[in-house]
Amino acid sequence: MRSTFLLAPAQPLPGDVRPRRAERLRGLVDRTARGDRTAYTGLYEELAPTVHGIALRVLRDPAQAEEVAQEALLEVWRSAPSYRPERGSVAAWACTIAHRRAVDRVRSVRAACEREQRVVREDPTRAEQVAEEVERSMEAARVRRALSGLTAGQREALVLAYYGGYSQSQIAAALGLPLGTVKSRTRDGLLRLRSALHDG
Repeated sequence: MRSTFLLAPAQPLPGDVRPRRAERLRGLVDRTARGDRTAYTGLYEELAPTVHGIALRVLRDPAQAEEVAQEALLEVWRSAPSYRPERGSVAAWACTIAHRRAVDRVRSVRAACEREQRVVREDPTRAEQVAEEVERSMEAARVRRALSGLTAGQREALVLAYYGGYSQSQIAAALGLPLGTVKSRTRDGLLRLRSALHDG
């Protein structure tokens, strides 16, 4: 399944189109909840631009926004059976998931920074350890930059594997792709990633 994050945001829909789209999304969620991977592909492509836009507005970091959007869309797949139409539209439900995950990421990053600052204030002898943590954080930023240079398919496979903890067979099942395709994307992505990190 191709990534849709680079697509332009959808234009506002005329009033008579919105109910039809909402109904279509409900149908896709219902089928996704029953394990229909084709339906999930359609749902993914419908929701991805909006989900990514929310993550980007909250995080203001393209690489982190893409990671969070992937996480949110995977949560949509896993949580489809628990969706309840009476609580709101599919789009609103997905937006809530994306916003919550983005805010959680902001809080996590902020908490890590505050912990580092507190350690330096309270125990100057641990400054070396803090420096090592900062170095690891910088390395993570280098990895995110390197990921942005991969193709959408390679990046998707690596993000799901290393950030989502999914096996290659699980990624193939979630994305509705042949296992061989996932393996080749992962292999080629790793080669390009290593090259980018080495050159950096």
